[in-house]
Amino acid sequence: MLEQRNFGIEPWAIRETGLDLDNLGHAESVFALANGHIGLRGNLDEGEPHGLPGTYLNSFFEHRPLPYAEGGYGYPESGQAILNVTNGKVFRLMVDDEPLDIRYGELRHHERVLDFRGGTLTREFEWVSPAGKAVRVRSERLVSLAQRAVAAIRYTVSAVDQPILVVVQSELVANEDLPGGGDDPRVEAALANPLRPEGHFLDDSGVTLLHRVEQSGLRMAATMAHDIDGPDGVQVHSSAHEDIGRTTIICRIQPGQQLRIVKHLAYGWSSQRSMPALNDQVRAARSVARYHGFQGLLDEQRRFLADYWASADVEIDGDAQLQQAVRFALFEVLQAGARAERRAIAAKGLSGPGYDGHTFWDTETFVLPMLSHTVPDAAADALRWRQSILPLARERAEQLGLKGAAFPWRTVRGQECSGYWPAGTAAFHINADIADAVIRHIQATGDDDFEREVGLELLVETARLWMSVGQHGPGGSFRIDGVTGPDEYSAVADNNLYTNLLAQRNLRGAVAAADRHPGQAEELGVDQEELADWRDAADEMVIPFDLKLGVHAQSEGFTSHAPWDFAGTAADKYPLMLHFPYFDIYRKQVVKQADLVLAMQLCPEAFTAEQKARNFAYYERITVRDSSLSAATQAVLAAETGHLELAYDYLCETALLDLGDLAGNTEHGLHIAALAGAWSGVVGGFGGLRHLSTGLALAPRLPEALTRIAFRLRWRGRRLQVTIAPREATYRLVEGEELELRHHGELITVPKDGSTAHPIPPRPEVEPVHQPAGREPLARRVKGHQV
Repeated sequence: MLEQRNFGIEPWAIRETGLDLDNLGHAESVFALANGHIGLRGNLDEGEPHGLPGTYLNSFFEHRPLPYAEGGYGYPESGQAILNVTNGKVFRLMVDDEPLDIRYGELRHHERVLDFRGGTLTREFEWVSPAGKAVRVRSERLVSLAQRAVAAIRYTVSAVDQPILVVVQSELVANEDLPGGGDDPRVEAALANPLRPEGHFLDDSGVTLLHRVEQSGLRMAATMAHDIDGPDGVQVHSSAHEDIGRTTIICRIQPGQQLRIVKHLAYGWSSQRSMPALNDQVRAARSVARYHGFQGLLDEQRRFLADYWASADVEIDGDAQLQQAVRFALFEVLQAGARAERRAIAAKGLSGPGYDGHTFWDTETFVLPMLSHTVPDAAADALRWRQSILPLARERAEQLGLKGAAFPWRTVRGQECSGYWPAGTAAFHINADIADAVIRHIQATGDDDFEREVGLELLVETARLWMSVGQHGPGGSFRIDGVTGPDEYSAVADNNLYTNLLAQRNLRGAVAAADRHPGQAEELGVDQEELADWRDAADEMVIPFDLKLGVHAQSEGFTSHAPWDFAGTAADKYPLMLHFPYFDIYRKQVVKQADLVLAMQLCPEAFTAEQKARNFAYYERITVRDSSLSAATQAVLAAETGHLELAYDYLCETALLDLGDLAGNTEHGLHIAALAGAWSGVVGGFGGLRHLSTGLALAPRLPEALTRIAFRLRWRGRRLQVTIAPREATYRLVEGEELELRHHGELITVPKDGSTAHPIPPRPEVEPVHQPAGREPLARRVKGHQV
């Protein structure tokens, strides 16, 4: 069993017993709470000690320098970095004359629980001061999924065995000191104390701080108010200053008594609204929070999550650790996107500052397929954000001498922020990834209004890009040269298969959408000649294939490259990009993350079953998984090609990535796409879920380690439950009209308000596949010890 440090294993929570001061950063990411708009890292209530303080607002950022040794045309002039904003989590507690600091005195007991059904982080501990005064503290923290701008904390202090005088300082703190983030002093200087005070207000209800960011020009507001219940004689005083607001509560507590404080927080930001308007906005949200009260907010939270789990839950019998990890993954993906509401879903969500808070292609490719089947409104809003940045994407395309839209490889607000063009600008597949997410969302939801108002424009502008990136070659072929696919160890290649197949899907999807909505297509300037060009390019797309080896080539010429010396590469030399020059990596057969294998998952009808098996075996032995995105895709194709135990190992790796800190960097934030990949590994792997031209298809099968899997998903207004046993699969409609789907290729009908069971064909006999030396999936069960 994989070691999870202090985390116990239970089905609906993460429970930490004890406190590991050496790994606070990891726990702070795991215990982060968010709703897609606000993110609170799981820092201790006292503020210190900490690994990395963090409070974030989605897309609230500052510009930072992008230094180049040598500049070049089209290089981004500056980057963007998400900011740690005003911290409202802090409760500083004095017990008699001693500040509560768990590094001093005696910590008798400490426990934290992240509740997936309640959406709360609960902390309980008992501490004895150096002077011998014991105090018991319980805090309950939530970021509301129902009230987008609201967070709340219920903080309770109890005397244990003797009277104590307590002073609680509940604070709003801006411009906290942060650990150094890098070696470039220009970047550090740009992000040091980035919040410029604009106003601080004290009223009868609470404290509000307003700040502005100098370069990006964004303005934010944070406000707090308190409801206090304690013994007679409680005194309360509040003050406000430029970078700190404080409410001080003083009282004497007898054994058996307690002081309870409910802190209501509200956050907002804008690039356009005035200071008075933003002030009124957050104060109104604070009033709504107080109107509901903590219990009301908690009840709303539970109702929201109950509805979510009714569509998203995955039940796994036979592996309690995997069950917990998958539910943790589903909960974290929800937190990243539930209330993002036309803003980006970042690679780390709102759990940490990793990747500077940028969003990448993996949002569309890994996160949105899950959300389209579980929280479709959130997926639609993420794609509406892409539509909102189309003007910037068109400008970028024009700068590069291209037509249509060139979406940024990495960004916070829509401008390209990648300073390394071979893995950034050249990775044009992000345009097709966005189009693919549009097509999948429409397939999953049947949302005609979304297609007409949002999807069509995205499909048209991305299709136009391919007509200028690509070109017609010999024999009528359509080529896309000099691009980088998902595998960043093979940059600037000709006819990357993944890019070409997804571009083909993009072009055909644009034609189909324009045919369904001719009026809207005409408004976008689409005519019959352009549609014909798109059809021709899609039909003539180059799909590289090595006839001698009988496998598809990741890109033209890839299978003729020299092999990488895996046997001579020590375990401590991974990831390769940190130990070998890109020049060496780019011209060898070594794959950072599943590329062609991902194409087989997303475009299943482009390959025969035999081709999938041969391709998977070939690329498995050269894929080193130096990216957290790879294991989920390998899990899906391992299951489809009959390697069920290998699929199980890969699923465990992606699901446990952050709980086990397998990449060693969870302290900087969770890996949201990899966590979404846990859903793909179950539903797409062992469930065999595919979107085919004929409709919804599933091909369920279990590995030997598991005795049952059940999952739910949304499909065109329905909620479908799929239950997989070793020999049969049962399909039940929880909600909606009867549904036709394919079970292992056979067309079946699931009746309204009913279920149907079908046998699972025996698993095929397969030859073992092999990974590079030392890059096998993490073994979770090693006899005699833990790994």
